[in-house]
Amino acid sequence: MRLDRSRTGGETLVMWNHGSETGTEGSPGESPGESPGESPGESPGDRPEERARPWAGAFWSSAVRRSLRSTVDLLLPPRCLSCGALVDRQGALCVTCWSGMTFVSDPQCARCGLPFDHDPAPGLGREMHCGACLREPPPYDRARAVLRYDDASRRLVLGFKHADRTEAAATFAAWMARAAPQLVADSAVIAPVPLHWRRLFGRRYNQSALLSQALAAQSGRPGLPDLLVRHRATPSQGRLSATQRRRNVAGVFAVRAGHAEVLRGRRLLLVDDVMTTGATVGACARAALAAGAQAVDVVVLARAVRD
Repeated sequence: MRLDRSRTGGETLVMWNHGSETGTEGSPGESPGESPGESPGESPGDRPEERARPWAGAFWSSAVRRSLRSTVDLLLPPRCLSCGALVDRQGALCVTCWSGMTFVSDPQCARCGLPFDHDPAPGLGREMHCGACLREPPPYDRARAVLRYDDASRRLVLGFKHADRTEAAATFAAWMARAAPQLVADSAVIAPVPLHWRRLFGRRYNQSALLSQALAAQSGRPGLPDLLVRHRATPSQGRLSATQRRRNVAGVFAVRAGHAEVLRGRRLLLVDDVMTTGATVGACARAALAAGAQAVDVVVLARAVRD
């Protein structure tokens, strides 16, 4: 068995090739009276005890992983990602915090993912859009969120964003995959909303990049954490109106030099932690489309819901 690698259109293809096998049952050199374990013409890998070894290796590997996990849990007991209470496994929420989360589900706007209080067209089976998307369609095709951004989810998100709770990335990515399965399946590239280098230096990590990398790894889709660049620092969006937010990020993002060819003609899945008005992901989507992306979808951990 050998590993061949070839490059096609900038992507690496990995293929396992099986060579010819010798020494199998009935091969030259083996007489009917000889036992398989003593056959001079038999390949060692065909002996029963040899065939059992991969299973034994898998067993011991699994046992070692369980042992290491138990040791880690003993030294660093798993704690709730939100409140820090002890839980039964790493990357989990306690019962109280879980019950306090409001997960976004249907019915919701087919475009921006805004949840509706009730089904505006029950039984019609057609995609419905919110008033904002009907008035001014966003540059992205579809956006989906895991949670409503409220008091309960805010502590969860801020702990991940500012308090080094980076171990939560894998759990959050799994939630994203369940919240937007079609968006993940349709994506050709997964990339995060970037931070400006000065903010990245101060925070030490980009929480959106951690989410996008975990989502790409779990889904098997190609991930490109440096696809977009934020070439101008901007004030915080926290206290700005929707109009001010759009102006604040207008023209801020661009596709990094050398990555345009990777994006051209492909569907991008953009990942961010929180979506408020959609101004930031909208600006990123415009930059990707200008560089030749076929379409842009968005998935976020939490989104603000207009009352």
